[in-house]
Amino acid sequence: MDETVGGAPGRGNPGRRPAGPTRDELESWRSFLRAHAGITKLLETELEAEQRLSLAAYDVLVQLSEAPEHRLRMTELADAVLLSRSGVTRLVDRLEKIGLVERAKVADDGRGVTARMTDIGYRRLRIAAVTHMRGVREHFADRLDAADLADLERVARKLIP
Repeated sequence: MDETVGGAPGRGNPGRRPAGPTRDELESWRSFLRAHAGITKLLETELEAEQRLSLAAYDVLVQLSEAPEHRLRMTELADAVLLSRSGVTRLVDRLEKIGLVERAKVADDGRGVTARMTDIGYRRLRIAAVTHMRGVREHFADRLDAADLADLERVARKLIP
């Protein structure tokens, strides 16, 4: 019996889904969260230990490396790395202090500010990428076969808002 959480069966209204997730749906959700949290923690731990760089800082550098002229407005960067504006500001502050990123005013917008990856930041990213990509291979890709990877990508794309 596939009941909703809280024990209320979903058969009272034929054709309508229950308001809450079923037990199976909730277990799938929890497995997804555990897998994501576990792999993310492993990747973060490895980057910190080997590169003295957080996963969020690595992500900022990746986003900047892929942007035109290696620069993004702070608001675009916050959206790209899924941090709040204040969170990305604090992180860019730290990266700027160690020379990996620099800020600049936007020429046609007096209030706009961009973050640009420096040459030092680009070199640091290339070194850190070795650690990160090894971790992605070890903790993610090597645990799945080609069919699993294709299925996971198909499912994940459905979940992207």
